[in-house]
Amino acid sequence: MKRIIPALIIISAMYACGNQNGSPAVAKSSEEKTEPANPSYDPNRGEGKFKNVEVSGKLDAAMAEGGSKVFAVKCGACHKTTNEKLVGPGWKGVTERHSAPWIMNFITNTDEMLTKDPKAQAQLEICLVRMPNQNLSDGDARNLLEFMRKNDGVK
Repeated sequence: MKRIIPALIIISAMYACGNQNGSPAVAKSSEEKTEPANPSYDPNRGEGKFKNVEVSGKLDAAMAEGGSKVFAVKCGACHKTTNEKLVGPGWKGVTERHSAPWIMNFITNTDEMLTKDPKAQAQLEICLVRMPNQNLSDGDARNLLEFMRKNDGVK
């Protein structure tokens, strides 16, 4: 009985962080992958909904506060604001590693990015769990980006 409870917790977590079809999010080994990366995809071409995201040098404190609330509800269970990996990667330095349009496209259209984008696919190889679509509005996504910028030290 003591072994069954931890196993049930792990299985429940897999289903909770699973894909939209309700099946568990289990990473496939490289031998099991059926779709190769899109060879015509160019991450610098600005594919996706967001091609240009206006980000001023100064932090928008109100947007960052809104992003903090989104993080608490939608993101904090799988991500930390440090470098530490939880289920997903830590967020420290994320705005230095990725462009604002890339971040906005990833958090609003995760499935397409994981299918096409080499950076997103590399992160999936590390984390072994697909990020579920959180159905964020464009406004919530922009607030979250501002929260990420605040977390990275933008003032």
